[in-house]
Amino acid sequence: MPGKSVTIIGGGIGGFAAALALRQRGFEVRVLEQAEAISEVGAGLQISPNGLRVIAALGLADDLRAGACRARAVSLRDHRRGAEVLRLDLGRLPADSEYHFVHRADLIGLLSQAAREAGAQVRLLQKVSAVHPGTPARLEMANGDSCSADLVVGADGLHSVLRSALNGVAAPFFTGQVAWRAVVPNLTGHPPEARVHMGPGRHLVSYPLRGGRMVNLVAAEERRGWTEEGWSQFDDPANLRAAFAGFGGDVPQLLAAVDRPGLWGLFRHPVARRWYGEGTALLGDAAHPTLPFMAQGANMALEDAFVLACCLSSIDDRQAALARYEGLRRDRCDRIVSAATGNAWKYHLRNPLVRGVAHLGMGMLGRLAPERMLGQFDWIYGYDATRVA
Repeated sequence: MPGKSVTIIGGGIGGFAAALALRQRGFEVRVLEQAEAISEVGAGLQISPNGLRVIAALGLADDLRAGACRARAVSLRDHRRGAEVLRLDLGRLPADSEYHFVHRADLIGLLSQAAREAGAQVRLLQKVSAVHPGTPARLEMANGDSCSADLVVGADGLHSVLRSALNGVAAPFFTGQVAWRAVVPNLTGHPPEARVHMGPGRHLVSYPLRGGRMVNLVAAEERRGWTEEGWSQFDDPANLRAAFAGFGGDVPQLLAAVDRPGLWGLFRHPVARRWYGEGTALLGDAAHPTLPFMAQGANMALEDAFVLACCLSSIDDRQAALARYEGLRRDRCDRIVSAATGNAWKYHLRNPLVRGVAHLGMGMLGRLAPERMLGQFDWIYGYDATRVA
């Protein structure tokens, strides 16, 4: 399809990665973003080796490294004193398997600038209200305008307009968990590692950003009460501190620096039944929303974007290319979504005896078989979407 027009709905990580990959292959690309600016939003991301391989293939690895923190380890800790239970040494990964912590805004800025420099058009304040698959596909805008494209890519997240057009509206269910997000100054000398502080019915993840100057916090708590989905809510920091009052180590000092945490309910959405239609395709959270307990949402979006661009540029028949794209991505994304869904309970053991035995077992395995403990993630980190595509 080189030379054909592609309209991407959504100026996020997946949308701009797809825009850049498609422009590098000769497509005419425009990105429609409903916000008034591509500005600093969100918080930290973990770009694991599988995601970094896509960044490298797009020619942006050195730029990402310049503003990110390279991770040395993942440290699982008991909540009471902050004592380390298990340490996964990321230095044991193969030499080509770098793991980085990056601010979401920095990655979006990097991708959006590269996409623009490659010739992609970016149009702000463009809210899409409906998509009609076809040849060409047609988009209706909230302001009453309409436009068309040879291909429309829905990279517009959980509440994707295109996902609804292809699959209908499916109500998500509340998982019984909420999460707070915050970024605070690094006043504790937080090292370049992801720390998972595990407690009864809750856990808190911390890791540094922007050369170690900041620390990203994600705190999850089991809760019966329903919380509205989305990132637009903010909470009183006193509620966050109260929820994690029993946590020791450096957690109290980190939480003391929080002034306006974001709060959202964690909802489970099914993987989309249909990923593409006539002249339309989904990628990222629009196709396979995931809970944040494997830190793979951004990495999957990067993989999707690269594989989609490669399929479209190497297969002449557009619908065959889209079918190939889904065929290459569905099983992997299904597996990652399922793993993330089942991961939180491991951090939330409530029974002190069970938690003590589990932590003791993890620690012993980590000391006796560190390669085996790290190797359980080979299927994620060792994957190379650029070679698969």
